[in-house]
Amino acid sequence: MLDPLGDRTLTDLLEERVAANGERTFLVFEDGAGTISELTYRDFDARVERCARGLSQRGVAQGDFVVLHLRNSPEFLIAWFALARLGAVLIPSNVANTVGELEHILSFTSARLAITEPSLLETVDRAITASGNAVSVVVARGTADGRERFEDLLTDDRRAPRPSSLSGSDLAELIFTSGTTRKPKAVMLTHANCIRSGLDAVHCLWLDEGERCLTALPLFHVNGQAMSVLATLTVGGTLVLIEEFRASRFWSQVRAHRATQTCIVAMQLRTLIAQPPDPAERDHQVRRLFYAINVTDEEKTEFEQRFGISLINGYGLSEAMTLLTCAPVVGPRRWPSIGLPSPGRRLLLLDPEGNEVPQGEVGEVVVEGTPGRDIMLGYYRDPEATAGALRGNRMHTGDNAYADEAGYLYFFDRKKDMIKRAGENVSAIEVEGALVSHPGVAEAAVVGVPDAIRDEAVAAIVVAAAPGGLTEEEIVEHCRQHLSKFKVPTVVQFVDELPKTSIGKVRKDVLRRALADAATPSG
Repeated sequence: MLDPLGDRTLTDLLEERVAANGERTFLVFEDGAGTISELTYRDFDARVERCARGLSQRGVAQGDFVVLHLRNSPEFLIAWFALARLGAVLIPSNVANTVGELEHILSFTSARLAITEPSLLETVDRAITASGNAVSVVVARGTADGRERFEDLLTDDRRAPRPSSLSGSDLAELIFTSGTTRKPKAVMLTHANCIRSGLDAVHCLWLDEGERCLTALPLFHVNGQAMSVLATLTVGGTLVLIEEFRASRFWSQVRAHRATQTCIVAMQLRTLIAQPPDPAERDHQVRRLFYAINVTDEEKTEFEQRFGISLINGYGLSEAMTLLTCAPVVGPRRWPSIGLPSPGRRLLLLDPEGNEVPQGEVGEVVVEGTPGRDIMLGYYRDPEATAGALRGNRMHTGDNAYADEAGYLYFFDRKKDMIKRAGENVSAIEVEGALVSHPGVAEAAVVGVPDAIRDEAVAAIVVAAAPGGLTEEEIVEHCRQHLSKFKVPTVVQFVDELPKTSIGKVRKDVLRRALADAATPSG
């Protein structure tokens, strides 16, 4: 059967655009200081080719794993596509990762090279030492004494060696994502997965070659990769990449760069409407603003009226790279619906026995597709988790939803024990593991509670090993040593015992209710 993706790789996608639009501006980058730089498609491709040659000369070959521990930057993009050209595998690392979290990534994958920047180098060095692996380091976006510079990779202008065989079915990247296990799982995504994600964004948002897609979302997440980078490449548009999101500057950047498309998450929306109004803020060229994770009706209305643009809601996840549903560009959006299935996607709502649920009833969102093309290949080195998520051609998302009479989907809840914090997934089990590693903690449970700005707060309910032997400050500081900043609990409550079922399972519903009641003013 013919496949609409073809047997294409990320290198094919880039080279197609160079052939058609070589002198068009591909990348506009604004760094944290406001300095702006640009690259045409042809210039970008030349840097990718040189980087691939430099990486190859340093021993990177097809199938090797390379960690990028970088903020949004041209270097991130150049290295990503250079690795793809060699058939090597990108591992993007959250720059908020602690030493322990990065050490897990390095040890678990046996990565042979890490590319980072000076301000993040200490964490990388300590993680490498902790892993005990021989990992080379290249420093981009600055210098460090005695370290090889990223620019040194780009000095040889000879053609990089091509793998003897590389297809769309080959592994392109590992995305570490929080889930129901103590350690993050690594989602295996192929070149075909990546190409499909760009097509999904283009088809859902009706993008064309004149787009200027702007993002301040981090490239170590699939949203920034799919909805901005790969969507831009798919139509031959211009990518406007912002190093980091700052609410005080973001909308003026959208206007100044003449962005026609951008994506935001709930935390960004809330911080934007908290900024002082600007009489010129409705003077923009944005046609499509994709949004994920629901806010309140009042927040949605305030944002749309203030900025003069309609939000396009949707839903996706790393395991499907990425967009599964999207509200129609033209036609009713039925807020707070997460929309209709993306073109070519087949979604089912199933009960625990695997039967489709009737209209209006809640079921688990299940995606039908081919592993490695429409959905992930699986979880790297985790056959048990893979078997739990992939059953034949069906991928179980762990998210629940229901559909109305017109087939629009509405997100209900997560079966997975996960907390959504400012667009980041936080595994409750991972945080609980950090808590119980403290010698003064006998038991701990972690739940998400509503947060007016960041979607949910991480709440820790702790049973101390000895009464009065712990303080909230000690708990928080201990977690800071083991977890990324966004995973550290901001609510800590001490209890004598955790509520449990008759078989000893912690009643997290009781804990959430108790925390909500405590936060509600009496009288």
